[in-house]
Amino acid sequence: MGYMCGRFAVTTDPALLAEKIQAIDESTAATKKDTNGGPNYNVAPTTTISTVVKRHTEPDDESTRRVRLMRWGLVPPWAKSAEDGGPDTKGPLLINARAEKVTSSPAFRNSAKNKRCLVPMDGWYEWRPNGEAPSGGKSRRAAPKTPFYMYGGDGEMLFMAGLWSTWRPKDAPKGVPPLLSCTIITTDAAGPLAEIHDRMPLTISRADLDRWLDPDAPIDEGLLRGHGDLDRIEIREVSRLVNSIRNNGPELIEPAKPEPEQATLL
Repeated sequence: MGYMCGRFAVTTDPALLAEKIQAIDESTAATKKDTNGGPNYNVAPTTTISTVVKRHTEPDDESTRRVRLMRWGLVPPWAKSAEDGGPDTKGPLLINARAEKVTSSPAFRNSAKNKRCLVPMDGWYEWRPNGEAPSGGKSRRAAPKTPFYMYGGDGEMLFMAGLWSTWRPKDAPKGVPPLLSCTIITTDAAGPLAEIHDRMPLTISRADLDRWLDPDAPIDEGLLRGHGDLDRIEIREVSRLVNSIRNNGPELIEPAKPEPEQATLL
């Protein structure tokens, strides 16, 4: 839970997502053993997730929206190959990119030019620190953090700004498809969200989806500094069940039940 945004929930099948946003569904043609297209209430880093991009079929045709599956955790094109043939991921997982640095960071600046994507989700989780609690004697430890779920209050999906990249092993045989991977852009939290965490995913409103995705235009600095869907986002405290990625069900996004009051001796 050292990342922000480090967990989220998505319940819309990629094919249905493509239909809803009038996109070409490229997800069904991809074979990914770590995704089944079903609801995932506890999406964690390195999971294969649905993303939205806008690309050309031919150099001179009009770009179109496409739903693609990608690994969450961007792998830069220059990453070295590991012994198993995959990318060497010994460094930090690039699941987030700070909005203030996407155009200057070596890991993200090339993707920021024309490989921008959207990461659809129902909502995301964040943990609010609760100060410190005694752990016995003179030592002290951090109190358990309280998880919260931020979601679209109107029941519609949220679209988070992201960047994507392609990676191939150095000696990959011709015709081997590249690894597609992505990162979610974060920005300063605003409004009530700032009381939970100082950062939040960069939201893009439905009206601005194509402006963000346009592969033929430079990155829109206005969108990069904005909070597109801030007025749609609601917050609720949820159960600490979400702390473990082994837990995955609708109960994770349900309001937390009040803790029973401790009995006192009179």
